[in-house]
Amino acid sequence: MAERLQVFKCEECGNIVEILVGGGAPLICCGAEMVLQEEKTADVTQEKHVPYIEKVDGGYKVKVGQNAAHPMEEAHYIQWIELIVGDAVYRQHLKPGDVPEACFCVCCDSCCCDAKISAREYCNVHGHWKG
Repeated sequence: MAERLQVFKCEECGNIVEILVGGGAPLICCGAEMVLQEEKTADVTQEKHVPYIEKVDGGYKVKVGQNAAHPMEEAHYIQWIELIVGDAVYRQHLKPGDVPEACFCVCCDSCCCDAKISAREYCNVHGHWKG
């Protein structure tokens, strides 16, 4: 059963979906079951994929790669960055040539100041990452 915020990809056409509300049926695209994109957390490659969160005035900045930015080339780039604050999800789509980072304006009120904060990103070559 698909669960909220899981990401699935069609290996045939490249469609990617993120679950808003989980259901019991398998996700089918191009006549085949879509593949769950597991969230990786340990980066052992030369390209840096783990997203890092930095508190900034008015919200948070998420960078992909702590000491070295991830490549943003036509054939290899970060497609999107997400910041998850409690039950809220903020997403910034990127394209080749962009800087692999995103700033998210997040107000700090009683509903989110103590919320768990995490970040995710999706690399078109190396898949789904969480930091």
